[in-house]
Amino acid sequence: MAVFKQQKVEDLYIVADELGSGQFAIVKRCREKASGKDYAAKFIKKRQSRASRRGVTREEIEREVNILQDIQHPNIITLQDVYENKTDVVLILELVSGGELFDFLAQKESLSEEEATRFIKQILEGVNYLHTRKIAHFDLKPENIMLLDKEIAVPHIKLIDFGLAHKIEDGVEFKNIFGTPEFVAPEIVNYEPLGLAVDMWSIGVITYILLSGASPFLGENKQETLSNISAVNYEFDEEFFSHTSDLAKDFIRKLLVKDTRKRLTIQEALSHPWITPKDKNQVLVRKKSIINLENLRKQYIRRRWKVIHSHQTSGCNFF
Repeated sequence: MAVFKQQKVEDLYIVADELGSGQFAIVKRCREKASGKDYAAKFIKKRQSRASRRGVTREEIEREVNILQDIQHPNIITLQDVYENKTDVVLILELVSGGELFDFLAQKESLSEEEATRFIKQILEGVNYLHTRKIAHFDLKPENIMLLDKEIAVPHIKLIDFGLAHKIEDGVEFKNIFGTPEFVAPEIVNYEPLGLAVDMWSIGVITYILLSGASPFLGENKQETLSNISAVNYEFDEEFFSHTSDLAKDFIRKLLVKDTRKRLTIQEALSHPWITPKDKNQVLVRKKSIINLENLRKQYIRRRWKVIHSHQTSGCNFF
């Protein structure tokens, strides 16, 4: 059960500059006075009454904290401590200062599929840890895939933001309409029972964007995007995928499947030949296949503009 310390976080930490913000949360850099270590403090605005629409409910905050307190993995952000005052719950989190994965990749001069799969495999390993514990993240998207430190050759991936994460219980049906439209699975759009397979769909969308810069289901408006998702209406446009290997396309195809029973599981994704080659030819194919970085750069700038100029934040309903 989540334990919130009833102490002023400012008594124990020096709270510094803002790192990011959303509708009901602000993340600030902080330094622990006792140790001198740097962390990230996530100030979550509490909902003050049942009738209010502002802030996050105690139940939602406790769910996020309970999940974070229960997990420990190299590719997942670590929770250090939790404090509470009249208006906020403050999560003291591992400081992940390397920026977003897509930002790092967009700045590279060239990138092979082999290099890209090193990052995707880290994402898969983090998700595998969660799914083994029956935890669904439910909000996998580029903004929530960060680097611990970008100054090394193959930076360490960290999955962040567990505001929508849920423990999936056997025999308990869970339905919700939430997430970021571009990345949600058909079962969310159609208000069907949700499970771990939702994350696998999102990984398919993320991989598609990483390889091409294009977004598979993004329409002119939200309704068109959701309609495209429900119909699984996407294609591998030659303009963006002319240098993409058949192995990579097969990986994406097997993730972007409407029937959750036929969609790749996390274990199947990890053992797919694009992630774990079975012979020398498959190894060579990944080395030779080059990613469309020019388009990724263009689309990344557009994406950053959209994120900065919207008030969307994880943990709220996007529909």
